[in-house]
Amino acid sequence: MTISAELEAKILRYFHVEKWLVGTIARQLGLHHGTVDRVLSQAGLPKVARPHRASLLDPYLPFVRATLEQYPTLTASRLYAMVRERGYAGGADHFRHLMLHYRPRALPEAYLRLKTLPGEQAQVDWGHFGKFTVGRAERPLMAFVMVLSWSRQILLRFFLDARMASFLRGHEAAFQAWGGLPRVLLYDNLKSAVLERQGDAIRFHPTLLAFAAHYRFEPRPVAIARGNEKGRVERAIRYVRDSFFAARTWRDLDDLNAQAEAWCLGQAADRPCPEDRTLSVREAFLQEQPRLLALPENTFATEERVEVCVGKTPYVRFDLNDYSLPFTHVQRLLTVVASPQEVRILDGAAVIARHPRSYDKGAQIEDEAHLAELAARKRAARHHRGQDRLAQAAPNSRDLLMAAAERGENLGSLTAALLRLLDTYGASELQAAIGETLTRGVPHPNAVRLSLERRREQRRQPPPLPLTLPDDPRVREAAVRPHALADYDQVTTRQEPRDERA
Repeated sequence: MTISAELEAKILRYFHVEKWLVGTIARQLGLHHGTVDRVLSQAGLPKVARPHRASLLDPYLPFVRATLEQYPTLTASRLYAMVRERGYAGGADHFRHLMLHYRPRALPEAYLRLKTLPGEQAQVDWGHFGKFTVGRAERPLMAFVMVLSWSRQILLRFFLDARMASFLRGHEAAFQAWGGLPRVLLYDNLKSAVLERQGDAIRFHPTLLAFAAHYRFEPRPVAIARGNEKGRVERAIRYVRDSFFAARTWRDLDDLNAQAEAWCLGQAADRPCPEDRTLSVREAFLQEQPRLLALPENTFATEERVEVCVGKTPYVRFDLNDYSLPFTHVQRLLTVVASPQEVRILDGAAVIARHPRSYDKGAQIEDEAHLAELAARKRAARHHRGQDRLAQAAPNSRDLLMAAAERGENLGSLTAALLRLLDTYGASELQAAIGETLTRGVPHPNAVRLSLERRREQRRQPPPLPLTLPDDPRVREAAVRPHALADYDQVTTRQEPRDERA
C-alpha cells in the first residue's frame, strides 16, 4: 500500500514523540500494522528497538533461535510440536506468525553482469515444446536454441528427440546459417555434453569432443546451480515461447522449421540488441560475423549409427518401426545408419537396403523386391504376407480370421477375398465393416462385403470400380479429355412429330 508523505510524517511523530505503539498508530490512522512497520523500518528503526510486549513465547525464544540457526528450513509445524513438548501453551496459528519474524533470512545473492567480446561465445540449450503426433506415435517436440552472446542472433531448429545426432545437427544448422562459429560454446550440464561431473572434474561426451575438435571450438559447461551464466539462451527460449511458438499453426516439422528460420531472420533479428540499444540484432550480427571462426571444408558425420541383430524375418527394428531387407541377410548382425530423411541398412560396408525414414510407430516400411523372392520360394510366406498386410490396414481382421479358423474355413481364400475388398474399398471402410461383421457373429468375407455395400448405399455413393492400368507409361501418363455431354442431351431429347400435311 502506498501512502502519502504527510501520513508517513504522522506515523513517525506519533511513534517517536507521542510514544504510541504500532497497533495504536494503525488503529487511529486506519492503516494495517504492516504498513506502519514498513514506514518505521524505512526510517531506520530496528525491530529490536521497538517497544516489546510480553509473550508466551518469550521463555522459549532461546531454544527457537538455536534450533533455527542449526536447521534454517525446519517447518513451523514441526517447531511448534517441539515447543509444545517443552510446555508452550500458545496457539499454532499465532506461533506460525511469530516464526516469520524469528526465522533467519538468507542474504540475497548479487550477480555480476557478464560481458563477452564479439565472436567469443554462444550459449546452447534444449527447450521442450510439448508433444507432436506422427501416425500412431507421440513424440516430444524439442527446440534446439543457440544464441550468440554478443549480438543475440538466434538459431532455432525443432526436432522430434533430443538425441546426440539431433544435438549435433542443431550445431551444424547454426554454423551454416551464421557462416562461422564462436570460439566457446557454453552448455548446461546436458547428458549430450557432460557425462559425469565431480566438482571441477568434468568428463565430456566423447562424440561432442570429436565434434568440437573438428570445428575447433571449446565446449564449456556452466557451474552447477549457476543458470545465470547461460541466461542469454534461457531468455532466448522464453522469447521463442512468447513471440514465435504461441498460437502458431504448422502442417509438419519441415513447415515448422521453415517458419522458425523466417522468424530468426525477420522479427528476431529486428529486435534491439541488449549490448547496444542503438543497434538491432541484425546490425550487431553484421559486426560480429567477421570475427567468427571459419568453417572447415568438410562437415562432421551426424548420422545415427546403431548395431542391430536381425531375427528370422527380413526386418530390422529402428526407432519404433520395422524396415525390410533381403531375406538372405536374416539372423545376422547389421548396421543401421539413419539421417532425418533416409534409413540405410549396411552389412559391413555394403548397403543392402534403403528406405525413407518414418517417424510413425509400429509401421512396416518395405521394399517389395525384398519379399518377392521369399514369397516365391515359400508358399506359406505369401499367405502370411497377405495376413500381415491385412493386420496393418485393419487390425480387427485377425479376430475375423481366428473366428473363421475355429469354424474350419480356408484361411488362404478368406485372406485373398479380404485383400480384394481392401483394394476396392480402402482400409478405414474395411475396418468398420469387419467390426460390424464380428458383432453379428458372421466371420466371412461375404458378410464383410454386404456390410461394405450397405454402408456405401447409406451414403448414396456409386459402386467402387477398381482401376487397373498396364505398366506402359504411355498409357498411364496419357491425358484424357472429357467429352462434352451436350451432344448426349440432344440424342435423348424427344422430337416433336411433324405434321405430314405441312
